[in-house]
Amino acid sequence: MKWNLESLQDRQRQIAQNVDLTNALPALAELKTVAGADISCNRFGSVGYAAIVVLSFPEMEILETAQAIETLEFPYIPGYLGFREWPLVRGCARQLSIIPDVLICDGQGIAHPRRAGLACHIGVETGWITVGCAKSRLVGDYADPGPRRGDVSDLWLEGIKIGEVVRSKDRVKPLFISPGHRIDCEHATQLTLALCRRYRLPEPIRQAHALVNRLRKENTVVGETESGSGDRAIS
Repeated sequence: MKWNLESLQDRQRQIAQNVDLTNALPALAELKTVAGADISCNRFGSVGYAAIVVLSFPEMEILETAQAIETLEFPYIPGYLGFREWPLVRGCARQLSIIPDVLICDGQGIAHPRRAGLACHIGVETGWITVGCAKSRLVGDYADPGPRRGDVSDLWLEGIKIGEVVRSKDRVKPLFISPGHRIDCEHATQLTLALCRRYRLPEPIRQAHALVNRLRKENTVVGETESGSGDRAIS
């Protein structure tokens, strides 16, 4: 099936127009639940795997998990991965009995060519507060942040700030944090650092990543690799 990229771009612009960058995240002292979402897809495969893990905050105890395996209807097209991956996340979200205070996903928020990364898709479709936490840059320019945990620099695109580059652990590669929906850059970064305990990645994403990789390993079909979500680009 051929996809009309102009129509998809129009849809992304609609999503971007519906993104709310006004912070609605409760103060950290009032935050009760946090969730992480991760997706694992072979770049040119036909099956996708997804997981959402809901944890208590600040204890970081797992309260609920959801997982999904679905046939991928949308092809691998960089910059349009939200269309490929949102249906998988939706399949997980529908299973949850706990609606998290905030969801942080392995992907981009507004740090996207049309300000409509996966975290924006999820936020606009569900109404949840969402944050994009990517391990690499998709678009934008930045200065490397300092070497210590908590060091931050701004990510810019065409004169507009679209996120922050955050050192989550001393002397490790930074994370690219951008709002998805109902949050701003400052609070997205503050949340990310609060969720990064012993490791580079926020604990909800680490738990979702572990779950989705177990799911994929247990359900790998002929023709699919068993590698983790590293073989999907950051949307």
